Amino acid sequence: MLRSAVVLCLAAATLAAQQPTKPVSPMSDAGPANLPGQKIGPNDLIAISVYDAPELTRTVRVAAEGYIRLPMVTARIQAAGLLPSALETVIAETLVKEGILVKPVVMVTVAEYASRPVAVVGAVKKPITFQAVGRVTLLDAIAKAEGLSDLAGPEILVTTSSEDKRLVQRFTVRELIDNANPEMNLLLQGGEEIRVPEARKIFVAGNVKKPGAFPIREDNQMTVLRALALAEGLSPFPLKYAYVYRKADNQGGKNEIQVELAKIIKRQAVDFPLEPEDTLYIPEDETKRRLVGTTEKIVGVGLATASGVLIWRR
Repeated sequence: MLRSAVVLCLAAATLAAQQPTKPVSPMSDAGPANLPGQKIGPNDLIAISVYDAPELTRTVRVAAEGYIRLPMVTARIQAAGLLPSALETVIAETLVKEGILVKPVVMVTVAEYASRPVAVVGAVKKPITFQAVGRVTLLDAIAKAEGLSDLAGPEILVTTSSEDKRLVQRFTVRELIDNANPEMNLLLQGGEEIRVPEARKIFVAGNVKKPGAFPIREDNQMTVLRALALAEGLSPFPLKYAYVYRKADNQGGKNEIQVELAKIIKRQAVDFPLEPEDTLYIPEDETKRRLVGTTEKIVGVGLATASGVLIWRR
């Protein structure tokens, strides 16, 4: 029995030794780096493979100044601004020049981009910063931020900064998203800041069902009737007049404008236009409210008395 087990173990070992082993690539030490080939920038992580030279095959982080260093190579190698294929040539020429290899075969891939950040901030559902790897457009960036929030205004600002200038481009939400204008869908290169400002607001207070602040989607399109619709209409007992409080100067002063509310509702007067930051105030007619309250009390007492008489008669 023991002899049979030994024979089986020897047979299994022989078969395992006869199995063909998978050859190890001389470039395998570089790691699984294969991002789209774009120009390399500071702080990017690149994978360098040199055929039959494992001491030179490694991942290297590009310095903030744009250079990389390799073992046994005395010179700093400029990497920023080059495509991976161009860096392959530079590294090979440097190895030959310094007498390290005669005919080096070099492969460069990007393991991680860190030099192409795009920030999306403001009135979006999920502010985010990501790397612009591959083809990335303005709509792609907004999609990564999970779209615009309910407070988003009518414009999107894209800021691009360089060493000597700062460029701000404006894109309207209507043209970019609603009308799907391809000319508005900017191709991003990395380094952009996308800011979605919140819409400016008007404020509705007083005798309405839902007081609050309401964003203006389009400039100069808000009116008294539209504001009342957003506030879900009037509560009982409004006055015939409303008041619009509008900023008068930079010191915080306010102008009070009387609006013929009853006539506007009856379409006997032009709907009054509101401006951003206006406050629409609808006062309550206290006399009418007290009169109705008194009437309800009298009716309630009368009904209670009548009910008591009927019960007594029974």
